[in-house]
Amino acid sequence: MRSKISRRWVMVLVAAVLATGCQKQEKKAAGPPATDVGVITVALRDVPLVFEFVGETQSSQQVEIRARVSGFLEQRTYTEGALVKTGDVLFRMDQKPFQAALSAAQAELAQEQARLTTARANLGRVRPLAAKNALSQKDLDDATGQEQAAAAAVERARANVINAKLNLGYTTITSPVDGLSSFAKKQVGSYIDATNSLLTYVAKLDPMWVNFSLSENEVLRTRSQQESGALKMPERGALEVEIVMADGSVYPSRGHIAFADASFSAETGTYLVRAEVKNREGLLRPGQFVRVKVIGAQRTRAITVPQEAVVQGQRGESVWTVDKDSKAQSRVVEVGEWSEGNWVVRTGLREGDVVIVDGSVRLAPGAAVRPVPASSKPAAQPAAQKRASPAVPAEKAAP
Repeated sequence: MRSKISRRWVMVLVAAVLATGCQKQEKKAAGPPATDVGVITVALRDVPLVFEFVGETQSSQQVEIRARVSGFLEQRTYTEGALVKTGDVLFRMDQKPFQAALSAAQAELAQEQARLTTARANLGRVRPLAAKNALSQKDLDDATGQEQAAAAAVERARANVINAKLNLGYTTITSPVDGLSSFAKKQVGSYIDATNSLLTYVAKLDPMWVNFSLSENEVLRTRSQQESGALKMPERGALEVEIVMADGSVYPSRGHIAFADASFSAETGTYLVRAEVKNREGLLRPGQFVRVKVIGAQRTRAITVPQEAVVQGQRGESVWTVDKDSKAQSRVVEVGEWSEGNWVVRTGLREGDVVIVDGSVRLAPGAAVRPVPASSKPAAQPAAQKRASPAVPAEKAAP
């Protein structure tokens, strides 16, 4: 009886072990289910590029307001830091000494004119008498010389009057341009002469210049890319410039490249480029630091991927791809410029590669995936912060 019970228990245990093994084999054979992922197939195409630089604004015409005559500063008529128009009076100097000098010059002119009148009358009497041999030729020559000397004295006196009027006019100091005034460097009551004639500055605001610099490596790299056809630049002067303010806002008016230096700076080893933008509202002021976006260049036959497809890791930047067996594979890439919400991939991808742009958070190398066109799936929010594109100069656009 006991032997029958023992055999029965042994058979139950063996059946249980066999059942457990079969379940494990079934689970092992089944494996994890494939993950749905959004994918794109990369292709070669021409993409627009936007190059970013750090720039500084500069007045297109900053004028030194200087006194042109010596004297005491009598009045400051403008508000420091205010916008002034061409012809607005900024300073007045004491006019009394210059009015006296003008009166003296005018009196001298009147005296010389009287002498000229007498000399001409004398010549008019001598000339007919000399013609009748009633007076000698010497008398005629003397009368002619006196008349010519008197005429020259009148011209000298007239020039002195003009000079005195100019000096009197210089006592009223006006702005030669429309612009922003600076603080007064001399106070009322100060004596002004040639050694301290600078009174203030007026900086023209419209148009405004924006200066930025390129390194020698950037210039050489751009030249090489243009020669190889990888970079296409527009015609001369066709590049546009967009200004981004310190708070991230975009300046409403675009400008253009107006000047490029002929040589590199011996001090900094950089190449100066200048953009010009309209500034009718005076939003830009000289000395501001801004970001300059140069628009108009194109990267030819480039591969681009959305920002969400690029993963930052210990190996650097990488993307997830789908191989021919529908398995996920991680691939290291090198990204370049930023273009229309996508990264330009320099190395690591080829035309026709399938890149995962959505659903790659929990993937592992070799994981089974079910590719779905990314356009049919909701786009994921970008996780990585946008970084600035490598600076590339636009030297061909300089006038």
